Amino acid sequence: MKDKAESTGYSKIFAKIPADMVTTFISEGFVIEASVPRFFNGATAGLFLACYMTESRQMEADAAKYDVNLDIALKREKCPVAKLDKKFRLRQCGPDDVVEMTKIYKEVFPTYPFPIHEEDYLAETMQSHVDYYGIEHKGKLVALSSAEMDFTASNAEMTDFATLPDWRGNGFGVHLLDRMEKEIKRKGIRLPYTIARAASPGMNITFAKRGYKYGGRLKNNTNISGRIESMNVWYKTVE
Repeated sequence: MKDKAESTGYSKIFAKIPADMVTTFISEGFVIEASVPRFFNGATAGLFLACYMTESRQMEADAAKYDVNLDIALKREKCPVAKLDKKFRLRQCGPDDVVEMTKIYKEVFPTYPFPIHEEDYLAETMQSHVDYYGIEHKGKLVALSSAEMDFTASNAEMTDFATLPDWRGNGFGVHLLDRMEKEIKRKGIRLPYTIARAASPGMNITFAKRGYKYGGRLKNNTNISGRIESMNVWYKTVE
């Protein structure tokens, strides 16, 4: 990985590993940025590591803002959640929704770490290991999310949350998250987690409200919405 990063000019390597492998990585210059208990098969902790190839990649210009956002979210832990207004319908998305989904993702995210702007990608992952969910109003999707399931490790990343600008402020994220938790539990997965934008108060509040625990911050980690951003790790055990 280090050889690849040096040859291509990458400035950060990101790794998710079982805790019992950490010594080897630390000896090679990796640092622990976040941790999730029982991440692998409900037994072994998962560590989120970083190896910085340049000093500048470690510097967070918006660190103070990220700290404020996290503090706001932590104070909203397990707050009551209002019911979804009856004029909205929450459902699982299918192949017939792919075209509409890509339009929403293109509008919400100028850049994204995975090709959710591409119809083929959504269709392929939908058939393999990702369940997509949406909220619609009068037959039109206005918000989306997904549960990316790792059945081998028995965990699921709750991700790809997107709400069209005109529909923000309705608390859709909490309702999508609640539905996804119920579905992954039905499929035998008990450890949901997320890697949420540290710059987004709303997204972090959403996970805090649902009882997720803060696991750490990944500095300058992800190319999203047109720039490299730091991300917060949140996790939960679904009983």
